[in-house]
Amino acid sequence: MNLAIRSELYAVLDAYLAALEKRDISAAPLAAEVFTTENNVALALGDGCWNTVTALHPYQMRVADPEARQVAVFTAIEETDALNPCCIRLAVDNAGQITGVETVVARNKDEGFPFGPQFFEVKPVLEALIPPASRATRAELIRVANGYFDTIERNDGEIRTKFWPQCNRVENGVQTTNNAGFPLAVARLGCEEQFALGWYRYDDELRGRRYPLVDVERGIVLAYGFIDHSGRLGDYTLTNGEPAKSPVRRPHSYYLAEAFKIRDHAIEQVEADFLTVPYKMPSPWDLKA
Repeated sequence: MNLAIRSELYAVLDAYLAALEKRDISAAPLAAEVFTTENNVALALGDGCWNTVTALHPYQMRVADPEARQVAVFTAIEETDALNPCCIRLAVDNAGQITGVETVVARNKDEGFPFGPQFFEVKPVLEALIPPASRATRAELIRVANGYFDTIERNDGEIRTKFWPQCNRVENGVQTTNNAGFPLAVARLGCEEQFALGWYRYDDELRGRRYPLVDVERGIVLAYGFIDHSGRLGDYTLTNGEPAKSPVRRPHSYYLAEAFKIRDHAIEQVEADFLTVPYKMPSPWDLKA
């Protein structure tokens, strides 16, 4: 049954992406009422990237939640002279029509982020199914993902979740763990090593956490939220005694879409898109609820 619903959800996603690529909103399988946001702002259907998309990149990391009737994809969209990491999540009703669309487009060129080729590599660990006997419950998968957010919030070196030693993280198209070529030294470390140092002490709050899609068969949780930085922290000390400086010295918030691959109650891979939004900005999805 889940396999049939998964196939249905992927078909709806295919139709939506095909319509987006043609910039023809009328070709998307939409319900009479659709709540849609782009980069944490409620928009009218057909606004936002529908005006500017010039091509879709072939990279797609898809996830589906047959129980909640949610489907999402991490991909990239070309907008005139820029290629931008993008996460699109759809809520689909029992008639196969879209009732909600949440789009996150990380426009790296506008924010000055570097952009690397890692985003476009298929990651077998994300594609792999979890054997039925080893699948965790939805609640357990969310618990592990939420522990990641607990770990990064006011990061003091305590690990509040579990990681596989080979865990990697890709953010806005750049691998930010175990990456010797990254300009920041912390990106040369693994997931757990970074957090154990307390590097992200300047992350004051991970607020507005939502977990609308849990792909139990694949062991993937798609989460949304905000990282707030008050900017008041300047110099601080890592857990190994080394001095560090916060890169954020003014009020600032990130809005994020983040997928966690979880196997045997530990995080194995992370894929995220995020962008700067006004400090303490609320979520339209919370207001809708």
